Amino acid sequence: MILTTERLILRPWEESDAENLYKYASSPEVGPKCGWRAHTSAEHSLLVIHGTLSAPETYAVCLKEDNKAIGSISLNMGKYCLFKTPDNEGEIGYWIGVPFWGQGLITEALREIIRHAFVDYKLEALWGGYFDGNEKSKRVLDKCGFVYHHSKENCYFGGIEEKHTVHFTLLKRDAYGK
Repeated sequence: MILTTERLILRPWEESDAENLYKYASSPEVGPKCGWRAHTSAEHSLLVIHGTLSAPETYAVCLKEDNKAIGSISLNMGKYCLFKTPDNEGEIGYWIGVPFWGQGLITEALREIIRHAFVDYKLEALWGGYFDGNEKSKRVLDKCGFVYHHSKENCYFGGIEEKHTVHFTLLKRDAYGK
């Protein structure tokens, strides 16, 4: 499936995205704040495309002007949820390359994923989480209407072999669009 917004195309990841994925996912400012290690090569990025990024409802975030991947966003449901959620709820995850920070692009992408979740999948709620101190991610969730629900300390993330406090936010279907 392909989703579009005013400035973006959200589409499935392709093997040809490996170079761009590496370009942005190799930054130590990105992956470790999301629970995964910075990419070490385009070959590493290709393995991630074939693995994690091939999950259903996982999209490359691309600018309409060139359709090149600059980030990723996902709507996780069922067995793809990192944390246990009921069948009528989902989780969102996202990141965007450093050169695109502060432009509202990932907020725009998240608003489309929220619409997709509530309108197309008829989900009742969406969860979003962020590491303690990741104010950029918190702001994106705030702008999209997510509200703080709870925090959990010492969550272990094997991809980076670290424990973090995670703050969980929630957006309920009945609050969508308000």
